[in-house]
Amino acid sequence: MKLLHAVCIFALGSLAASGTAMAQDRAGSVQVKAFATAVLPDGKITKFETDLVGLPANTQTTANDNVVPTVAVEYFFTDNFSVETICCLTQHDVDGTTGLPGAELVSDAKLIPATFTAKYHFDLGAIKPYVGAGPAYFIFIDEQRGAATIPLGVTDFDLSNEFGVALQAGVDIPVNSRGLGVSLDAKRYFIDTTARWFAGNTVAIQTEHRLDPWVLSAGLAFRF
Repeated sequence: MKLLHAVCIFALGSLAASGTAMAQDRAGSVQVKAFATAVLPDGKITKFETDLVGLPANTQTTANDNVVPTVAVEYFFTDNFSVETICCLTQHDVDGTTGLPGAELVSDAKLIPATFTAKYHFDLGAIKPYVGAGPAYFIFIDEQRGAATIPLGVTDFDLSNEFGVALQAGVDIPVNSRGLGVSLDAKRYFIDTTARWFAGNTVAIQTEHRLDPWVLSAGLAFRF
């Protein structure tokens, strides 16, 4: 029994030392994450600024969800503090819900959600949760007028690039001592955009849209 007791104490001490070592070797390291990411935007109209075509009074819209691959790169300044940026390209349509139900108003708008967050990591042994926040800049590429707007005389369309804020929470779970892990991440963005539909050089419709997407990710992390 004394021998078993001693072995148990040694094992627990080794685990504690291992956990401490893992917690203390992050400073100065880089972590790269490969994610599958669900981008879940709102797309609701919050304001009509111009309407030369006479849209129905109750016109409302929504943007479709999308799942895309993303990559995050993170640098640890200390064991608990890091900064992170992400890279991805997601594509969305905007369709009418009320007033123009099912009408495609925006087609294949490609979005780069440039994001930079500062993160604080909690050390709970094998599980390492974190919270973060930082600025975001939404860049729209190659957005197209929707099919339903062409009969209205719309010849061109654009969405404004905008600054916003991202809040973040997640958890890193080490798999082995060589830096491999599993990561779960959730971000909520607070950002709007201005949509403009043109008839020639004239703005025929201009609306403000709340995007405020949830961005939910799961994948593998490698720290080196």
